[in-house]
Amino acid sequence: MTSLRIMCATKRVLDYALKPRIAKGGAGVDLTGQKQSLNPFCEIGVEEAVRLREKLGKDKVSDIVAFSAGPPKAQDTLRTALAMGADRALLVEVAESDTPKLEPLSVAKLIAGAAKEEKADIVILGKQAIDTDNNQTGQMLAGLLGWGQATCASKVEVGEGGKEVKVEREVDGGTETVEVKLPCVITTDLRLNEPRFATLPNIMKAKKKPLAKKKPQDYGVDLANPRLKLLKVEEPPTRQGGDKVADVDSLVAKLKELKAI
Repeated sequence: MTSLRIMCATKRVLDYALKPRIAKGGAGVDLTGQKQSLNPFCEIGVEEAVRLREKLGKDKVSDIVAFSAGPPKAQDTLRTALAMGADRALLVEVAESDTPKLEPLSVAKLIAGAAKEEKADIVILGKQAIDTDNNQTGQMLAGLLGWGQATCASKVEVGEGGKEVKVEREVDGGTETVEVKLPCVITTDLRLNEPRFATLPNIMKAKKKPLAKKKPQDYGVDLANPRLKLLKVEEPPTRQGGDKVADVDSLVAKLKELKAI
């Protein structure tokens, strides 16, 4: 079995425990003063890479690199990945004001450039980010690289020869198992694993691990002309309270009144 090199693509997003605030005029989500952290699906991807190393051995998984594209503050989320067990990190740095221009296709191009440069065998990333919920980057990445892909993974197993990966994924009515040859792209679902908490000693060690910085231009990506335009963000309509009925006859009468039956 050859030694594997794994890249974990990550994203910095509004912390999942916080309620988003709509910016004035519905121009987007107001992130001022809001805590941002590692996208939960990406965190699962980092955890899976570390678990593969623990299962197969360090001689079989020689390198785990965490990747992200974003503002300088994205270093914090990369340090989280390093504290979880990644060996080193790579940040494609853009100005804070340019982060909305990091669309799925441009991010896929950046990851593709880095994957080629790092000679990655497996790229693991979240199936989606909880801020935009696009669920597009992994598929675009596989297309750009010409690699096989296994999306929405709930279980990952590397073959004995280290030349293919079996991925179990949930589908309507059950599960589906696919086999892809390396190199490949895997996107993670919530049921794949439960990420570990980074311990204080590992957090301190992560501060000393290497973190390289690049620019989008290093991978031939131009963010000047985004393809997508955010028109408006608004709160979902407030749900109205339901009605209580005394018995089945009252329930049927109510449903008829609402023309539900």
